[in-house]
Amino acid sequence: MKNNTTDRTIQHAQWLIPLVAMLLMSVTTFGQHMVGRAPSQVAVGEQFRLTYTVNTDDVNDFRAGNIPEALEVLMGPRTSTQSSFQMINGKTSSSSSVTFTYIVCANKAGNYTIPAARAVAAGKQIHSNVLRIRVSGSASSSQQGSGQRSENHGSAMSNRITGNTLFMKVSANKRRVHEQEPILLTYKVYTLVNLTSLNGKMPDLKSFYTREVPLPQQKSFHVETLNGRPYRTVTWQQYVMFPQTTGRLEIPSLDYEGMVMLENRDVDPFEAFFNGGSGYTEVKKIIKAPGLTITVDPLPARPTNFSGGVGTFSLSASLDKQEVKANDPVTMRIVVSGVGNMKLIKQPAVELPKDFDQYDAKITDKTKLSTNGIEGSMIYDILIVPRHQGNYELKPIEFVYFDTKTGSYKTLRSQPFTLKVAKGSGSSSATFASEELQQVNKDIRFIKTGEVNPRMLGDTFFASTAYWTVLVVLLGIFVTLFVAFRQRAIDQANVVKMRGKRANKVAIRRLRTAAKLLKADKQNEFYDEVLRALWGYVGDKLNIPVAELSRENISQRLGDRQVDGETIKLFIGALDECEFARYAPGDAHGNMNKVYEAAIEAITYIEKGREVKS
Repeated sequence: MKNNTTDRTIQHAQWLIPLVAMLLMSVTTFGQHMVGRAPSQVAVGEQFRLTYTVNTDDVNDFRAGNIPEALEVLMGPRTSTQSSFQMINGKTSSSSSVTFTYIVCANKAGNYTIPAARAVAAGKQIHSNVLRIRVSGSASSSQQGSGQRSENHGSAMSNRITGNTLFMKVSANKRRVHEQEPILLTYKVYTLVNLTSLNGKMPDLKSFYTREVPLPQQKSFHVETLNGRPYRTVTWQQYVMFPQTTGRLEIPSLDYEGMVMLENRDVDPFEAFFNGGSGYTEVKKIIKAPGLTITVDPLPARPTNFSGGVGTFSLSASLDKQEVKANDPVTMRIVVSGVGNMKLIKQPAVELPKDFDQYDAKITDKTKLSTNGIEGSMIYDILIVPRHQGNYELKPIEFVYFDTKTGSYKTLRSQPFTLKVAKGSGSSSATFASEELQQVNKDIRFIKTGEVNPRMLGDTFFASTAYWTVLVVLLGIFVTLFVAFRQRAIDQANVVKMRGKRANKVAIRRLRTAAKLLKADKQNEFYDEVLRALWGYVGDKLNIPVAELSRENISQRLGDRQVDGETIKLFIGALDECEFARYAPGDAHGNMNKVYEAAIEAITYIEKGREVKS
């Protein structure tokens, strides 16, 4: 009896072992999960948190779903890690999680869906739940109260930033100048708080020609004591301005929108834990930069040959040849160098003898913007051609400008030029004929000079063998072109076929635009352009409006046209790569490069030997 019981126990154990193993595998497979959280309803203009929490700290390659444009991402993703330890009955257990937090602003009313986020946890890919958010113009009373409290709270925190803790000073290197004299305008930030960003721009001013001085994108603060308080300061923007009119000119005050990171003293520790473990809040603050008044005096009575130059300049001029033959070209180079309104000066005038021809100058701009104005050189290469032999004295070049250092006009002169012109090709009579031709040109035409080729009477091209040959050739060309253009017209009438043929060209043009946005590091515009290239390409190929495209009907229609599964998977993967890379953390430029290469590979793979059959 005992042996029978033992046998039954062994049989039951053998049956339970596979079941327990399967349960353990299921726990291992589904042990890691990701949960997305966001409010189900918000009001227009309200900011809210969008969080994704993974119940392990071994997380890689996190990618949020494609957040709709109406939900503007203000910040994120911010990554935080939480760990906890427990000891029960002498046994220690631990758990950890990673939270990815976005700060999002609802800009437009409507119902929006945020697709599932994805990540690699413990070596396996996991997905979050899909989030649905309703944005309404007027939230419910409870939500209005919450929004009002949030607004009052944000306003209260913003009020903690006073004019003594964060402000801007505006200075001009000159407050009284002459017309066209450059002014350096400097906007400097003084702060006692953690300023994270600042946005503002000078408007277009009709009374000034304005150029912004390029400053480093990465701002470097330094400490400066003002009124006994040590401020962190940085020069935020600089402009070089050239007044175009006279009188008292106003430079208006500017509003800068700054983002400041403040410690939230009233935050609940439990709420801070689920907000990434941070007790800080980012607060928007409007900073007003004061305006200035500039007094602009008119220039004194201007000389007739005034170049329009205001500043400090130098002049040089030279000829590339001192001895030439008649009708041979000579290049005169004039160089105006200095600092001032270099972009607005006139080309120096050149006076030549009547036997010279002068052509338009080739202008080379070698100037750059600096805090003193526009400095460098303007180079004028003028081509002149002497028509007759002789020794010529060319007048010096003059350049008249207003010197801002002395407050008076100055005239610069080059040295005079001596040019020896030898006799050119042709006889002296031919030269004489050219001179006389200018005098009798309006009366009787001069006798033709040069070589004469006599021809036999009756020797004409019309009705000759060559004539008929040319006629037949032209007729053949006409017929060929007629047939070619007729076929082209037939092809263009087939809209579906033409869309398919143009799909690759349109996609390549959009990808070129995306490449420029990649170099300029414009992430949002780059991803939008790549998506337009991919969706537009497959829409043209399949003759389906882009609004009706989806991953399912793309896969189905490509499969119907005998495109293999690997190619379809490659194309759908390029779409997913683009949508997920937009909000992926880490190397943003590397993600953009990866998306760009995936899009090119997907389109190229279809075009090379795997064309979609129309």
